Amino acid sequence: IMALLDLKDSIKFIIIEVEENGTAVLTLNRPKANALSTEMLGEIKTVFEAIAEDDTVKGVIVTAPGEKFFVAGADINGFLALDGMQGRAASKFAQSCFQAIEDLEKPVIAAVNGYALGGGNEIAMACDIRIASTKAIFGQPEVNLGIMPCFGGTQRLTRLVGAGIAKELMFTARNVTAEEAYRIGLVNKVVEPAELLDAAKEMMNVILTKSPLGVAACKVAANKGGDLSIADGLNLEADLNGLLFSTADKNEGVGAFIEKRAAKFTGK
Repeated sequence: IMALLDLKDSIKFIIIEVEENGTAVLTLNRPKANALSTEMLGEIKTVFEAIAEDDTVKGVIVTAPGEKFFVAGADINGFLALDGMQGRAASKFAQSCFQAIEDLEKPVIAAVNGYALGGGNEIAMACDIRIASTKAIFGQPEVNLGIMPCFGGTQRLTRLVGAGIAKELMFTARNVTAEEAYRIGLVNKVVEPAELLDAAKEMMNVILTKSPLGVAACKVAANKGGDLSIADGLNLEADLNGLLFSTADKNEGVGAFIEKRAAKFTGK
């Protein structure tokens, strides 16, 4: 099993840091504007698959350096050379990389510092929670290029903000400010640029005091439930809760509540 920190030397476009409490801070770092090349997408997938296997990592923050770009989008320079089937394959590959974020049974917060356009908005939406700097700008500009959001954007944007707003943003390709993104439900919180990483760490610190198994079950139920009928979703919820009732963490959490003390969860 590969520990996340074992990847540090082989990963070119992501700066990996792990804090004492188990928060992995991933800084996307491909000059000039963090455009998502095939290689960078592959690194995102590799890193998230390693995090899934690494028990020392409890949660993840995804961010980028500076205040201008989070991720400017896909690396468009290679698009002219792609035919129909190659375009489909490129889309499927990128979708699989972002799916590794959604499938991770640990909390993931995007700390969006600047432009999150196209694939940049799509990677942010694959995370569980989005905190934006006041300088962040979001958008899906793909129809300007004669294509469409194809790294998950048509699906995740619609699920996050509803069909009407999602279609407006995709059809017009207009950018939205952090404030508008907050108003439409695309981001959870907006903070000043200097406070962005601290705000993400502060929220993660709160999450990491909770039952990790409980948080993981909430993530799975919320992500999978959206694709199910209400009856099937409720069954999934009950099944996952049944699993939680068989854990030491449930006994610890309930015991701590009854004894009026802070719970010490072990993830067991």
